[in-house]
Amino acid sequence: MSIAAQDVLEQIDVPAMLISETQVTYANPAALNLLGTHILGQNVRIAIRNPAAVALLTSGVGGAVRVDGLSVPGSKWELVCAILLGGEMLATLSDLSIQASVARAHADFVANASHELRTPLAAILGYVETLSDADADAKTRERFLGIIAREAKRMQALVEDLMSLSRIEAVKHDAPQAKVDFVEIAREAIATFVDAKRLVIISNTEQAIVAGDQGQLAQVLRNLVENALKYGKPGGEVSVTIETTASRWVSVSVHDNGEGIAAEHLPRLTERFYRADESRSREAGGTGLGLSIVKHIVERHRGRFDIASRAGDGTTASVILKLVDG
Repeated sequence: MSIAAQDVLEQIDVPAMLISETQVTYANPAALNLLGTHILGQNVRIAIRNPAAVALLTSGVGGAVRVDGLSVPGSKWELVCAILLGGEMLATLSDLSIQASVARAHADFVANASHELRTPLAAILGYVETLSDADADAKTRERFLGIIAREAKRMQALVEDLMSLSRIEAVKHDAPQAKVDFVEIAREAIATFVDAKRLVIISNTEQAIVAGDQGQLAQVLRNLVENALKYGKPGGEVSVTIETTASRWVSVSVHDNGEGIAAEHLPRLTERFYRADESRSREAGGTGLGLSIVKHIVERHRGRFDIASRAGDGTTASVILKLVDG
């Protein structure tokens, strides 16, 4: 390959190597960074210790092959080889890890959503069949119909959350531009709860103007307060603290005095359908999407979402947004 062609390979981010008679004669910076500087002058069997890759690189013909774990365990790469004039081989590596991760996440999402819908649907069908076949008394029929209604509402809530998540993801790259008062949104969202008497609002400001989507920010507050009411102590107080800072940020923190969440669960709480306590979550009636929705909305608003918890000391969920001039 000419010096000019090597200059081009020097500038690209894709790892690339030239191989002559199974020896690595050239590697661009991306390849050296991935595989190590020792590969120059090495036989490909040593440079890339992967049977499938070695088989292709020593075959003398072009082609492509998938290579697993080349950079870190679990990573996925595609090795593409082309024969150049003069018999040299140009080998390039493409990182497929993100693509594979996204595909796996989509598959997991569909599987989880199907499972979450199938469970209440099975209960509904089962009780309908029981009511149809059995000569049940009025009290039994009322109890069965109550279960059917509860499971149907559970399915409805899940479908609504799935639609909400889809809408949020569709506009996630478009930062909201409307100026809204986060304090007013918080007060209005909190006032919608039947258990409003359990809620205590603490604020160091009467107004906090942010660039935001009023409906989405209200949904954030409702989701956080709903979680705090569900998982806090029965009848216990939930505090909502609104604070502005001199550095032009506003934070809204929702704290419950419940049992708290173990540290190992905290990093995964915003994953779709992840539950720290499966049985308790199902008993409380959550869809497993609430915190994921919060995370996506806050990211769209270019803000920050944090969850802090300690066993026996409750949980605090905080949203931080940048203030703008009113």
